[in-house]
Amino acid sequence: QVQLVESGGGLVQAGGSLRLSCAASGSIFSINAMGWFRQAPGKEREFVAAIRWSGGSTYYADSVKGRFTISRDNAKNTAYLQMNSPKPEDTAVYYCAKGSWSDIEYGVDYWGKGTLVTVSS
Repeated sequence: QVQLVESGGGLVQAGGSLRLSCAASGSIFSINAMGWFRQAPGKEREFVAAIRWSGGSTYYADSVKGRFTISRDNAKNTAYLQMNSPKPEDTAVYYCAKGSWSDIEYGVDYWGKGTLVTVSS
């Protein structure tokens, strides 16, 4: 079992910055990759970014590439999502997820409960 707890959400102005955190606990040795997803009102949950726990390789959805950065601190068992220059369309509940590096975009083992990010124009 792995528990994921997100923090750092809130209200941010367009063009500002915000950093989300995801603290993992439990069977941490089993973490292969972590990811961030989001769900905007009335829309389906979508993939945002992922990071390989060993090595730190990353990949992003085209919609956030160049603006958001995913990182991790292995010693703290924490993943981060740095959101720079957010846009109003980035408003959503952001979820942390644990999965496999090969297919985390399509299959998640564990989800956090989410943190709301609201971007004002």
